[in-house]
This record gives sequence, structure tokens and C-alpha cells, in this order.
Amino acid sequence: MHIPKEKITSILATDCGSTTTKAILIEKVDGVFRLVKRGEAPTTVEAPIEDVTQGVLNAITELEELVHRKILDNGEIIKPRKGDKGVDIYISTSSAGGGLQMMVAGVVKSMTGESAQRAALGAGAIVMDVIATNDGRLPHEEIERIRHLRPDMILLAGGIDGGTTEHVAKLAELIAAADPKPRLGISYQLPIVYAGNNMAAGLVEERLGKKTALDITDNLRPTLETENLMPARHKIQALFLHHVMQQAPGYNKLMKMTDVDIMPTPGAVGDIMQVIAKQKGMQVVGADIGGATTDVFSVFQGIYNKTVSANYGMSYSISNVFVDAGLDNIMRWVPFTMDERDLRNRIKNKMIRPTTIPYLLKELIVEQAVAREALRLSFDQHKALAVGLKGVQKERTIGDALTQEDSGESLVNLMRLNMLIGSGGVLSHAPRRQQTAMMLMDSFLPEGITQLTVDSIFMMPQLGVLAKVHPEAALQVFEKDCLIYLGTCIAPIGIAKEGKPCVNVKLKKQNGHEVDIDVPFGQIHVMGLPVGETAEITVTPMRGFDMGEGYGAPVRGTVHGGTTGVIIDTRGRRPFELPKDNAKRVEKLLEWIKAMDLYPKYPKFE
Repeated sequence: MHIPKEKITSILATDCGSTTTKAILIEKVDGVFRLVKRGEAPTTVEAPIEDVTQGVLNAITELEELVHRKILDNGEIIKPRKGDKGVDIYISTSSAGGGLQMMVAGVVKSMTGESAQRAALGAGAIVMDVIATNDGRLPHEEIERIRHLRPDMILLAGGIDGGTTEHVAKLAELIAAADPKPRLGISYQLPIVYAGNNMAAGLVEERLGKKTALDITDNLRPTLETENLMPARHKIQALFLHHVMQQAPGYNKLMKMTDVDIMPTPGAVGDIMQVIAKQKGMQVVGADIGGATTDVFSVFQGIYNKTVSANYGMSYSISNVFVDAGLDNIMRWVPFTMDERDLRNRIKNKMIRPTTIPYLLKELIVEQAVAREALRLSFDQHKALAVGLKGVQKERTIGDALTQEDSGESLVNLMRLNMLIGSGGVLSHAPRRQQTAMMLMDSFLPEGITQLTVDSIFMMPQLGVLAKVHPEAALQVFEKDCLIYLGTCIAPIGIAKEGKPCVNVKLKKQNGHEVDIDVPFGQIHVMGLPVGETAEITVTPMRGFDMGEGYGAPVRGTVHGGTTGVIIDTRGRRPFELPKDNAKRVEKLLEWIKAMDLYPKYPKFE
């Protein structure tokens, strides 16, 4: 940084995506940091320009035009700010070129293999495959797999410190035999991070030292009882910056322009979520659904987890959602009949024409149905990986982890979830905010009292980097400009027959107005509460229902308003089931659509 934090008043931040580069200007207004304007331009990492900085400069130029202020001078950012020219600092994130793509290798797939996967995902990587001595594949199949995938980096782990070295040595021999070539660039060696048994470091050096850019760091699993992920995560991010990104056209110039290290976009999103969770003392889940992948983040008990569902998205990967979710699961959210061939054609058309948007209301409803399933599948994967992580971030008890895995228990506890954050085009740009709220409710099935929010223009990556430089500024912009508050979802656990008593809700607003309502099972009821307002609430579940304090026990708290309001969802949890009879299912969907005011032309879909 060129100037002290307390003197920073103007911040320029960019995010270089695979197709679009976004630039935002953040400035201190009346003592509070706020988003001023946003500009964007096509990313220029590919031919014919092949220089990522050109797209950055184009986005900043658009920003200049919007704010009527000079930020650039002969292609360089004016720093620090001088009057009405320039900015104080410039920061950036990037996922251009597909982001950080890694393979991980561990001795035992369910032990060191999973630890390595968590380390890589937490660093902002897409994990392409997990190689393990017990993964059921023959050596030649694993060698062929490594050669075929051509990752940006490989994380090798295995064994406890001082333990046997045989299996780690075999994994190193396997990687050496594959002689992997990096995805970007042909003139440099593939980075390998070794985070395994310290006694095997010499053997790994012998086998990989000359063939790869080997870097040795602390063991992920120094003992059977502990897991230590942070050294490997920091090493991965450093190597990504100084090895992988330097091979992408123009990144050397971009790194010289920035005041702090460039971060992978998903890693930066994870950072801001951790800051929010820590500052607010909250349990948080976030999801970013894109065209090719869906990222899910969570912070529970101070422990951060991130997963990338590389095959679930809304354009390039939409066919994978159809295959894995199945026709019935997608169509269960659609309140009208549709020929299977018609649905398949719509999905294929979206895959080959990824930039198209729905033209008819029916098309919008189908697209949002697919989004529900993409989010649900991605969240299921996230819950399966976020298991057994108790204690502080740096050290975790693996004995507890094994016990929890055996019971199928996940660290993700929806009853304790405070805030659910949605991001990505299908959520952020839904025609009505009620539709976003409904997609989040249907996909994640929040329990208890949960605040629903959506990232307005996907600025979380830039705020993640900013949090490293100026946490206060990042937090202020996140709260005031990044998040759109959709409302609060109130959902009891339990099932009953349609129409049976479920919950009583007493709501006292700031103006003193009180609402007292009984909501039977199987309904959605919306109570108006504007953005920025809070209300005191008492929710008393009926017999057989639980709001988190036990069956029939009342729960009191403060709820936040939003564009939708307070949503009482008594459709059932554990399990949530739609009627199996098609006519009754459509009837219930239409009832919920009307309650949420999802589509203005209800019930006509033509």
C-alpha cells in the first residue's frame, strides 16, 4: 500500500471473470464507505487481444465516464487520489481462464484425500479429481487421468509426521510417471505442493524435484487427531499468483498495477463471508450459481468450508443438472404440463446458446426450476464434504470427524443458520425479488429463523480482497450496497396433514403495530416488513413441530424486513415433500405462487 489505511478514501477494485471484467469505485461518503459506480467490459485474456489488462482498462474507462472523473492517465491508474483525479488504491480478483484448476492426491481417499480436497477448495480452487491409493483405479488409469486433465497445480498429501513413507513415495512416483503438463503455458514446470509426512519429504524431492516446480509445506495431517489446512492454502494461493497466473497473457502487468496480491475469485468470496460471519457472530451459507459451476460457502462454529460443483450451472453445464436431478425433480417445481422432448430441447438450446435469456413466462419458470435443482445438488455435495470439522480453524479433531461421518452428520446445521446469501445471474437478476427468495427457500430448505439475502451485482470478490486491506470499508459496503435484503424465512421442523395447526406467530413492529396469526400446515404466509425495519417476533410451534428449542417450545427473536417481508413457511421439513398426485401438486404450487406474488400474470403462463 502507498498510503496508511486511515487515509484511504477512494478504492478502485476489479474482478476479471472468464467473460466479463467488472470495475467498481468505492469512496468514503459522510464518513461511511459506499459503492459509487460500476463499470464492465469484455475480458481480454484470449485471442485476438490476449492481454487481460486491456479489459481492465476498458472497464475502468467506462467507470470514468459514469463518474465524470479522471482515473487513468496514458493507460496507468492515477494513485494516490489528487483532488478529483485518481484513486488511493487499486485491488483485483480473477477467475479468467477458468480460475485455479487442481488435482489432489492423498494416501487414503476418505482421510488425507478429503483433507487435501478441503485445503484446495478453501484456497479457491476447482478440484478436478482426487487420486488415492485406494480409489479403485489401476496405476496406468491414474497416470492417464493426470495427463488428460492437465491441471494448474497438484496438491500431494499423505501420512502422519514420522509415519511410514511407502505410500507417499508411490504417489510421487505415479505423478512423476505421468509427467504432467500445465494447462497454461508450455515453458514452465507444473507446481506441486507437498503437504504430507515430513519424513517422506526427501523421497518426494527425489522423484519430483527435477520434473516439477515442487514446494514443500507443513503436513495437512501431522497426527491422526489433527488437521492443519492453512499452510497448504496459503502456499496454493501464493503459487497460483506467482506461477500459474503469470502464464496467462497480461497478468504480469496486472500484478504490477495492483496494490495487494491478486486473489482467485472464489477464494476472495470466501474471505468476505468469513469476515461477515466473524464480525456479526453469525452462521452463514452462500451460493454463487454461474453458467458452468456453482460455488457453495459456509461458516459454522467459526469453521469455513467451500465446495465447487464443477458440473452444475445454468448454461454450459445445464445438461448435467438435468441428468443428475432427473426430469421428475425439475418438473416438480413447474405448475403446468410440458412434453419431455420440449424440456430437453430447451435445456440443450441453453447449453449451446449460453447467453440467451427467457423470453416467455413459461421459459422463466422452467429456468428457475432448473436453478432450484442445481442449487440443491450443489448444496448436497457441500453438506457431504463439510463433516466432522469441530474446534478452531487451525486444528480439528479427526476422531470426532470419523464419528460424524459414520452417522452422516454434517457441520452444516440449518436450524442454526442465521443468513443465506444468493449470488449469480439467475438469482441476482430475477425479474422479481420474490422469485429469488422462493428459489433460495426451495433449494436450501432453511429451518428456524433465517435471513434471506442476495448479492446485488456480485461485488463480493472485490470486497473479499478489500477485507485484507481495509476490513471496515469492506464490511460497510457489504451491508449497505452489496446485499439486498429479501426478508426473513420462518420454517418449523415437522410434518402433518394439510391444514392441521402448525405455528402461531406474534409480530411487534417498531411503530408498535402488532400482528397475531395462526398458520396451518402446508402454507406460505407473507407478512409485510420493509427493508431496514426490524420486528420482535415470538413463534410458538404446535404439537409435533420444532423451531429449534424443542417440540412445542416457543422461540423469540428479532427479524429483519426485506423486499418480500417475513415469510412463514409451513410446507414441512425433514422431510419436505410435494404432493405425489400431479393435480394436487400443481394446485399447491399455484397457491404458493399466489401467496408469494411470484409472477404478475398469475395464473396465466402464456
